[in-house]
Amino acid sequence: MEDGTTMKETIVKSGTNNTVVKTTGVLANIKQFIAKDDVKSRFRDILHKNPGTFLGSIVSLVSGSTNFDGIDPNTIMMGAMQAATLDLPINPNLGFAYIIPYKGKAQFQMGWKGFVQLALRTGDYKTINTTEIYEGELISRDRLSGIIVIDEEQKTSEKIIGYVAFFSLKNGFEKSLYMSVEELAKHGKKFSKSYNSPLGGWKTNEHAMMLKTVLKLLLSKYGILSVQMQDAIRSDQAVVTGEGEDGSLTYEYVDSNGDTETKQLEQPEKEKEQEPTSEAAPPEFFINQISQVSTTKQVEKILKDKAVQSLGAGDKSKVDIAGMQKIKEIGK
Repeated sequence: MEDGTTMKETIVKSGTNNTVVKTTGVLANIKQFIAKDDVKSRFRDILHKNPGTFLGSIVSLVSGSTNFDGIDPNTIMMGAMQAATLDLPINPNLGFAYIIPYKGKAQFQMGWKGFVQLALRTGDYKTINTTEIYEGELISRDRLSGIIVIDEEQKTSEKIIGYVAFFSLKNGFEKSLYMSVEELAKHGKKFSKSYNSPLGGWKTNEHAMMLKTVLKLLLSKYGILSVQMQDAIRSDQAVVTGEGEDGSLTYEYVDSNGDTETKQLEQPEKEKEQEPTSEAAPPEFFINQISQVSTTKQVEKILKDKAVQSLGAGDKSKVDIAGMQKIKEIGK
């Protein structure tokens, strides 16, 4: 920001006296926010284009529903900024991302189409989809391999018995996940406090929530998680509370019991911190060198001539793995 303040500080101040905005007159507050030059500038930096259309969609969202009456406008704006960071529209009719009022705050929620969009952007997915399964269509289900056999011609009624998500990568790997309606409902009750809320997605659009849930679980366990995809999984069903010095957003999970896929994403970092340190140069030293070169042969030479010599045998595999990942990125 031009004055050195973060987006959060800009959003929670109003008028010349920097007083905290009250949650009454939400639409008026939203219009006041988006009229600020620093807010426009921040969204322009995020979207890399004129933010007029996106900011207008925030006004349309709030003005089009009385559910936002009494909702903290700061959380509405921060949720919208999360959607802008992922470059996803917040028009609820499109189904990519949502701003949902819950207990006086607005939480950001991903739609199943949003997860598909982020997956396609990686360029690694050949096919990705999620769909409902009707009674009679499910022929077999192997929980170990994840292989699902369905036959649409065997459909016996319009009753939906479950949902399946599937993806295949360009390298040949593919995976599917099937969950029955009962399994998905159990999951929703366990992980979403707003499951029974009349304004929650599980009540207003259960079909879309089940499509998203099975796809999100499949991607979080087996998919290629780009930085944007990890960010989307972490921010799903969260209230965006602020923006750090580095521009990253912080979250509060008012709708979650805490035991979510987010912890699964964070676990590798915790394990990494517990690893014993070595006096040899850390793998990051060589990874930084790798990022400066442009050919696979140069990368291999660094790994062979420096990484293996400087690190103990116990660390060699860690450097090789990191190096090979970087090779893959460079080769794209």
